[in-house]
Amino acid sequence: MKILILGGTRFLGRHIAQEALRRGYAVTLFNRGNNNEVFRNVEILLGDRDGTLKALKGRKWDAVIDTCGFVPRTVSKAAKVLGDNINHYTYISSISVYKDWIPLGITESYPVQTMSAEEADEVTKDTAGPVYEYYGPLKALCEQEAQQQMPGKVLNVRAGQIVGSFDYTDRLPYWVKRVAMGGRILCPGNPDKRVQLIDVRDMATWILEMAKERTTGTYNVTGPNYSLTMNQLLETCKQVTESDAEFVWVQEEFLLENDVVPWVQMPLWLPENTALPGEMEPWKGASDISINKAVQQGLSFRPLEETIYDIWEWEQGRQDNKRKAGLPPEREQELLELWTDTKTH
Repeated sequence: MKILILGGTRFLGRHIAQEALRRGYAVTLFNRGNNNEVFRNVEILLGDRDGTLKALKGRKWDAVIDTCGFVPRTVSKAAKVLGDNINHYTYISSISVYKDWIPLGITESYPVQTMSAEEADEVTKDTAGPVYEYYGPLKALCEQEAQQQMPGKVLNVRAGQIVGSFDYTDRLPYWVKRVAMGGRILCPGNPDKRVQLIDVRDMATWILEMAKERTTGTYNVTGPNYSLTMNQLLETCKQVTESDAEFVWVQEEFLLENDVVPWVQMPLWLPENTALPGEMEPWKGASDISINKAVQQGLSFRPLEETIYDIWEWEQGRQDNKRKAGLPPEREQELLELWTDTKTH
């Protein structure tokens, strides 16, 4: 099978390309030339989604997997060039398209965020990359553009938290590294609160299977297919890294009162009992997205220990110490001491 990956060198695209090559597929990457040293003996086409698409014109592929479509006009431009020359198009979207995460069990039919085409053009006029303040509605518009330009050919993958090696969000990598360091660790809220995440390799495998079968439609894709708690996740990190970590679970009210930013400074945590700024209710459904539809289409999950081990092995070889998520050590220590003081007075 001939596969074109738009993007393909950073995280999800990288793993999709690796799995496709393992299967013996002919892989082509289209990007701006960053990180292309990752792959050898792979055709690489250079271009810019918001600039020249000349390299794509007149070429035919069995399937296209779009891992880097953040702006509706760039999705539309690529679709117009590719539409008649491909059999199947996978668009990597996000569960962030939903208008909120308030109810439990959100399915693919739940309302999505809205934005006019004019607004989208205005907020993205100076960039073709993700505009994070508008990430959800832009992704929803990208889905619509793909469907409009390539009716009957599109698979929309509404991804949850993807984890694994080369995860540049640093959310689960923060916890793996922090647990491995051991000692007393500040942990957020309810230890029995559910978390959802999916190994990037499981997602890559499923996407390629769906492309091979030319399956279309919209699917929530996260995991696992059982109830995983934050405590179970951290205990697995402790087991895999052979750590002496002591987990100190602090109330969410304490974290909020001390200006700890959910999801950013405490990765994988959103308050259960407090609404986020601008919201009317807590987002209780954030880690309860329904994946029944994808599971029925063959989505499967490797053991959590394999995922943690993969991340830990990668973490130990990382050269840079900069992290995009998590608490700095001195801030964590300050909060631990403050929490201890509140419990002893």
